[in-house]
Amino acid sequence: MSIMKPTLVILAAGMASRYGSMKQIQGFGPAGETIMDYSIYDAIRAGFGKVVFIIRKDFSAGFKAIFEPRLAGKIEVEYVYQEMDYFMNGLEIPTGRTKPWGTGHAILCARDAVKEPFAVINADDYYGQDAFQKAAEFLNNQCTDQHYAIIGYDLSKTLSDHGTVSRGVCEVNENHELISIKERTKIYREGEHVFYEANEVKHEVPFHSSVSMNFWCFHPALFPVTEILFHQFVKENSADIKAEFFIPILADHFVQQGGKIELIPTSSQWFGVTYKEDAPMVASSIQALVQSGVYPASLWGQPLVA
Repeated sequence: MSIMKPTLVILAAGMASRYGSMKQIQGFGPAGETIMDYSIYDAIRAGFGKVVFIIRKDFSAGFKAIFEPRLAGKIEVEYVYQEMDYFMNGLEIPTGRTKPWGTGHAILCARDAVKEPFAVINADDYYGQDAFQKAAEFLNNQCTDQHYAIIGYDLSKTLSDHGTVSRGVCEVNENHELISIKERTKIYREGEHVFYEANEVKHEVPFHSSVSMNFWCFHPALFPVTEILFHQFVKENSADIKAEFFIPILADHFVQQGGKIELIPTSSQWFGVTYKEDAPMVASSIQALVQSGVYPASLWGQPLVA
């Protein structure tokens, strides 16, 4: 059993490319709250003790100016940076590469900041109160170096009406443990069917597949293995300047080595801003949650100014 409160790690290093600058992080709540604010609020009331933001160094000042006033005195906060040359250990960045190494590398960048069982989420996804409660319960009572978890969402409820999405499609056994997780890009709906495309070939995915929305529960024993796998990935993908080191690569390796990743279903409704056209739906969804009493109208007790 964990003797320390779990930590929430938020993957926010990609936010700059999505929003242009940190000053343009969109407020969706009645008092200007971002989606991240709701995730942190849910984490605090579920019993998390710290939040670690993974961001890029070039917009750290603007990011801190937004979130430090909001979170002061409410939860311990730490910032770590994801830069392309971090944890390369002498390996060279491939010529022409400008794309970040991906979510697996982002986790590695948090190695020195996280010493306790931890959850990982995306900055621009709403996961819901039930998901954080179940994650905290697992991290406090079940998580070990051989037992991780993933919060599972129904694929049909995670699609966008405005374009394709990328999802980690989960295959589980009769004990609800991951057998494999495969990152599928360009997923979209056609009528009552869901497809993904790979190398310009169309493949169907079961409509109600369990998918990863990048809500993971890990033990800090993950970090040393991640570093080894990252170096191997860089060496093997030096010719592909767009290859990404995704978290599912870590999960697949962990399962293949005999580890157990439990899939924990959640009753929470996921939503997110994959495209700017998703924004009105996100705002209306949050407004409905406020009106139903899930959240206060002003999340941190006073109007938020971005």
